[in-house]
This record gives sequence, structure tokens and C-alpha cells, in this order.
Amino acid sequence: MNLDEVLSTQFRKIEDILKKHQVYLVGGYLRNYFLKNELSYDKDLVCLDNSKILALEIAKKLDGTFIELDKENQIYRVVLKDKKNFFDISLALENDILKDAKRRDFTINSIFYDLNKKEIFDPLDGIGDIKKRIIKTYDLNNLKDDPLRFLRLYRFISLTGFEADRELSEFCRNNFELVFNCAKERINYEIIQMFEGSYISQTLLKMYDDGTLEKLFPFVKEIKRVPSNSHHHLDLVHHSIETVRNIRINKPVLKIAAFYHDIGKPSTWTIEPKGRHRFIGHDIKGAQIVKSELEKLKFSNKQISYIQKMIKYHIYPATLIHANDTKKDNNNKAFARFIRKLGSDTPDVIELSRADRLSARGSAVSEQMVQEALNHLDNLLNYYNEVKNMAQNPKSLLDGNEIMQILNIKPSKLLGEIIEKLIEAQLSNSVKTKEEAIEFVKNIGI
Repeated sequence: MNLDEVLSTQFRKIEDILKKHQVYLVGGYLRNYFLKNELSYDKDLVCLDNSKILALEIAKKLDGTFIELDKENQIYRVVLKDKKNFFDISLALENDILKDAKRRDFTINSIFYDLNKKEIFDPLDGIGDIKKRIIKTYDLNNLKDDPLRFLRLYRFISLTGFEADRELSEFCRNNFELVFNCAKERINYEIIQMFEGSYISQTLLKMYDDGTLEKLFPFVKEIKRVPSNSHHHLDLVHHSIETVRNIRINKPVLKIAAFYHDIGKPSTWTIEPKGRHRFIGHDIKGAQIVKSELEKLKFSNKQISYIQKMIKYHIYPATLIHANDTKKDNNNKAFARFIRKLGSDTPDVIELSRADRLSARGSAVSEQMVQEALNHLDNLLNYYNEVKNMAQNPKSLLDGNEIMQILNIKPSKLLGEIIEKLIEAQLSNSVKTKEEAIEFVKNIGI
């Protein structure tokens, strides 16, 4: 569908309201249309009369929630009932749509569509810059108006794969510290958005080359001390970025975990007499020290716990591979313990382990070693998919009372451990019936 057809569908319910105002659609919705990306849930509207009245009318018509974002600058939000779609409605700068275009962050976000005349207004040739795949700004000082725009530049590079204009890139590099004058919550939002982009690894490399990566993520100063070695063809910064690149799941918080996964290596780094680099316990150490880094960037407790979990267990799948037993039952038991420990996060840990393996191709690592590791990880994931319903809703074949009666024991920590072992045995398929469960409990040894 062309733009007119798309927008007539989207705005049909409020067409009568729009006719009473001089109003334009602008920003990400139009940018995504011209990029042929999925259209965004948020729609930015700019009007030339009264943004508050327009927002209130739209909220009433669509049974949405009216929110005042910025009273002084007359910016309002209407959140629809699905909690996903929303309108941000503002007044044009000095009631002048051209001035409004010239004060925006980037030209690719300065494309307007007159919703009544059904005409494109593109005074800064934002559509042309989209075709050229370049990010520019009309006035470099626009970025200083809201310094978060220096970080937003990298977010748009990650989302689009575009190159930054040379002058803009240099200006950002020289003024990036101004970002930290912004609220940490806003910085956190931009980081999450940046890691959602399809071009995040290229963006991280650009930030590293620009010198802005370690300003945003201070741990980079430490990990860049660790060079390549016989097991890693890349130094630790580039290995971390390569691990992000190899994550196939578009889950920003997993990609962030991949970026941080070796944060514990500098503090656990030793070199053996024969020259081998060792990082014993870096997974545990990393999970401990990442917490303060993430707290400073205002990640939520839930996000921090998830990232800590990914870091703590990112080499666990590899230990299962190295401990691979010729007996399938033994393998299944080890797999079952792994799944019980990781729960629904099992696939994410496997994905991180896979990406880590693909990103370490030192001279001591053969192609056969890599392929064998990938095959084992596939087997582990397949096993999880077979038993995940039971793993997510575990139910012992014997309840606590039955086990206490069989073993003549009282409620205790031991009882809980026995139930856990029984569930693991069920997950590994070594115990399938109640009779087998009774025998398992009798022989468990207490």
C-alpha cells in the first residue's frame, strides 16, 4: 500500500478530529515507512494550534489515556487501550512547521505528512538521506539542545545500518560526555533500543573506534587490556562484540549479557609458564561485579538478575560437553540438572554459549572442535525442547508425605533435596513410573 492508503487506515477513526486542526505526522512512523520496516506503534503528531485540545479529543474518541508529558512545551501523550499504541502530540516550534523541522535531531526524522492535505513536507530532504543511507542533522547544535541525541545517533546507526555524516560523527565524538547530563533512565532506554538494532555489532565497533564505547560502558577500559591468545583470535573487546554479533535471538537484554559475558576475565587473568592464558572463575566473578555496572545505568532488578544468570552460567553448557559420557542416561541426568537450574532461561544460556564458541577461533581451536561443540549444544537444546513442559511445571511422581513414609524421615532440607533428585531423574527419563520412583527413593542413600 502507498502512504495515503496506510495512513487512511490508521487514522480513519479520528479523521473528523484531524479536520479541525492543522496537524502533521512526523518522526519514526514515517521513517520506518520509507525504510520499509515494520511500522511503529507510536505516532508523533505536530499541530499548529492547540496540542492539548487535540490530545484530549483523540483520547476521548479512542477511549485512550491522556498524559501530560511536558506542560511548558505543550507535549502530551494518548495511550490506547491495548497499552502498545500511542500518540505523542506536540505544538510546532513557534507555530512554524519549517522551524520545527530545522530543530529536530536528524534529517531522517524531519519528514512530515500533512494529514489533511495528504501531502509530504520534507524540507531537509530526509527521504533523500534515507535513500543515501546517511544520518545528518540540519544544525549540529540541535544535539546540544538535548544531549541524549549524541547517544541516539548510535541507536539509529544500530537500527538502520546507516553511516553518520563525517561532521556529525566528529561532533558527537567530541561532545559525547554531555550525554551524562541526562537522566540515567533516559540513557538506559537508549541503550536498550540500541541493542535491539540489527546492526548492533557494527555500532559497538564504531563506538569503540570513536572512543565513546568506554565512556558509556566503563568496563571496556578493563577488558581491552586482555589480548588475543591461543584460544581467542580476537582481543577481549572485539571478542565480546563478536559474541553479540553471533546472537541470533533479537532479545536486547540477551545481547547486552553477551557484551558483558567476559567482564570477570581481567580480574581472574593469569598466564601459565608455557604461555597459556587462564581465566579460572571468570564466570562467577563476572556475575558478581556486573551488578554495580548495571545499577549505575539504571537497569531494573529483573534485567540485572537475568544478565547475572547469563554470565554465571555461560560456560556451563561447555562443561557438559567436556564431561560428555558414552552412556545416554548419564548425559540425560547431567542435562536434566542443567535444565532444572536454568529453567525457562535454558535456551538463552545455550544461545550465549553458542555465540561465545563461534567467537573464539584461536590457533589452538580446530574447526572440528567448534563443530563438535555446536552439535552438542544442538543436542542440549533439543533435549530441553523435549522436556520443557515438565521442566517448567515439575511434578514429582511421589509427594513429600509418600517419601517421608517410605524413608521414615521427617520434614527437612533432605526431603527437598530428594524431591529435586527425583524430578531430575524423571526429566532424564531414568524414572518413568510411580513404581520406579519408589525404587529410586529407596536406593537414593541417606
